[in-house]
Amino acid sequence: MTKNREIQQEISQRVEFIRTIVSKAKADGIVFGNSGGKDSALVGILCKMACENTLGVIMPCESKSNYNQDKEDAEALAECFHIETRVVDLTQAKKALVDALEITTQTTASALANIAPRLRMTTLYAIAASENRIVAGTGNRSETYMGYFTKWGDGAYDFNPIADLTVTEIYEFLRFLNVPRSIIEKAPSAGLFDGQTDENEMGVSYESIDKYLLGLEVEEHERQIIDRYHLMSVHKREKPSVFG
Repeated sequence: MTKNREIQQEISQRVEFIRTIVSKAKADGIVFGNSGGKDSALVGILCKMACENTLGVIMPCESKSNYNQDKEDAEALAECFHIETRVVDLTQAKKALVDALEITTQTTASALANIAPRLRMTTLYAIAASENRIVAGTGNRSETYMGYFTKWGDGAYDFNPIADLTVTEIYEFLRFLNVPRSIIEKAPSAGLFDGQTDENEMGVSYESIDKYLLGLEVEEHERQIIDRYHLMSVHKREKPSVFG
């Protein structure tokens, strides 16, 4: 995707895809999690183009960045593209759940980090069920290959219009659409805890992951990291096992 007209054509195709999904579902609208990040930005824009009744929900949960830069970037996106916005603060909900869990188990750092994405999924589906909306997913191809998402959290949705795009391609779309620079320039982060970034946590850059996915050469230690993440996360990409 190097020519503007090619990106515009892809945008039109994705918008039509969303319209078809909404129509088949007989839904009145769409809801998505507006995190202030690159993926949710592109999904929000595409959904708004396809469906006027698109709602972006900002869901801060403990992390200071959730209440500051992430929230500001989410609001900036909504203002630029006229997307309805609501805020649901999940900090107290998480605290209540963690307090209840501590009575029965000793929660690990990983378990605690995954609570917020699952609370956000619950929030989006509660709104969707209450207002006859469908939930838009915001995961990209690079994250999916690495398994860098929360099972039954941000990995749960009714449809996803960007699942085939790598992070590199996401940025191309965002620049074409003139998305606020603060969203494009900040380090990708799931906002799970203060100071968290995707690339530091994985130990490999999205640039290298995308090169790998395209069959290009990467450093041996990067290939090993990518292969390890992919193999460890097979269960996230498969349907649950059932008897019979």
